[in-house]
Amino acid sequence: MENSIISTNKKRGFKFYLHIYKKLLVQDLKSKMSYRADFIISTVGMVVSNLVGFISFYILFKNFPTINGWTMYETLFLYGFSLVALTPVQCFFDNNWNLRHLVMSGDFIKYCFRPINIFFYFMSEIFDVKGLGQFAFGIGTIIYAWSHLSIPVTFLTLAQLVVYLFAASLFMIAIMNAAAAACFWLQNSGYIMIIMFRFKDYSKYPVTIFNSVFKAIFTFIIPIAFIAYYPGLVILRPDNVPLLSWLSPFIGAIFFYLSYKLWMLGAKKYDGTGS
Repeated sequence: MENSIISTNKKRGFKFYLHIYKKLLVQDLKSKMSYRADFIISTVGMVVSNLVGFISFYILFKNFPTINGWTMYETLFLYGFSLVALTPVQCFFDNNWNLRHLVMSGDFIKYCFRPINIFFYFMSEIFDVKGLGQFAFGIGTIIYAWSHLSIPVTFLTLAQLVVYLFAASLFMIAIMNAAAAACFWLQNSGYIMIIMFRFKDYSKYPVTIFNSVFKAIFTFIIPIAFIAYYPGLVILRPDNVPLLSWLSPFIGAIFFYLSYKLWMLGAKKYDGTGS
């Protein structure tokens, strides 16, 4: 039976999964909109928390014109860039936070008997609409910072912005996929998710403000420097773009693929015992 399910999965194309996702998304949004007050409060809370971060940057640069060669508007650009890049992991992959509980309780077993990709089925069950507020605030911050920087608005720069935002989002998705997948091997893996998620706060800053040790960690071990700094340089400082910036879409795709394979490896080894 397992072989027949795998064979069936291989026949499933993009249109099939898009059709399924639309249906699941509609049902999830209907259930969320039945609690409109919770949705409004959560969205407002998300916007306010990001606004506090915006104001903190403003206050900081009122006292220090530049930080290690970075101006307020350049740093705000990276801040907005990171908010937009972090939106996909919140909107589309938020169910990773529930994975540990489902594995421990044994309820994850239900995902193993559907003739569709387990990873897709699990992630598509939840769409976190609060992330849309973060997305809007991030876009607004990018526009505000861009308007104060001498960066031309051309088709090329806008295309680069879209491509490198997408590339940046792959890194945080990969980090959280890998952190969530730890629950397939470790019982008390919740702290891994929390620690990895908190690292995202450092992605809002230029990696050059950290010492060489943390710069190496944030580049090669926990690659949060790729969430804003490296891809953002393509737009901010096009005359001095390091190789890692140009390669970030390819590196991001590799990281995402490896995290997906790790997640699937754990799911395939899951025995449903909940222990």
